[in-house]
Amino acid sequence: MPAFNRLFPLASLLLILWVGVCFPVCVEVPSETEAVQGNPMKLRCISCMKREEVEATTVVEWFYREGGKDFLIYEYRNGHQEVESPFQGRLQWNGSKDLQDVSITVLNVTLNDSGLYTCNVSREFEFEAHRPFVKTTRLIPLRVTEEAGEDFTSVVSEIMMYILLVFLTLWLLIEMIYCYRKVSKAEEAAQENASDYLAIPSENKENSAVPVEE
Repeated sequence: MPAFNRLFPLASLLLILWVGVCFPVCVEVPSETEAVQGNPMKLRCISCMKREEVEATTVVEWFYREGGKDFLIYEYRNGHQEVESPFQGRLQWNGSKDLQDVSITVLNVTLNDSGLYTCNVSREFEFEAHRPFVKTTRLIPLRVTEEAGEDFTSVVSEIMMYILLVFLTLWLLIEMIYCYRKVSKAEEAAQENASDYLAIPSENKENSAVPVEE
């Protein structure tokens, strides 16, 4: 499991970098749902906006469900702030400046932190003719264990992650070689054209340059 936790962010980063270069868009990556007691745990919540929807007033609310009821534990409204709750002092804002990533981190995770977390993102878009209101919700079921353990599912996931990393690396190398050969062929063609032109006798160049009058 620890190896998988190290590989998952790396694979996600490679995928995001590739998508960011080829297709400049926001990627809604799901949050991890397993944490180890005593470690920090990032609750990832990404709510992408279209380019024409960048100007917006955003309010973010994080809830924790206990006894069948959702309790507010963190709020972003003109600035991020904790609210009075059992998590007070252990929550840290981990979002982006454009408020498309509105994640938070739970510090020093305990076994009692297991449960369902809700991320609510409310946006009021500022268009000239109207101000539409959109609300999105992300549910994150968190499971906290005393220590990281290896199971069959995690082993298979780790193997698949290694295969994905190898595939992405080979794909990037093939793309680089293809681009290099394409540029080299273009340069060779330009050099051949220049050589052919220089090989033409000067008289032929003059005749080809001056039109013949009848």
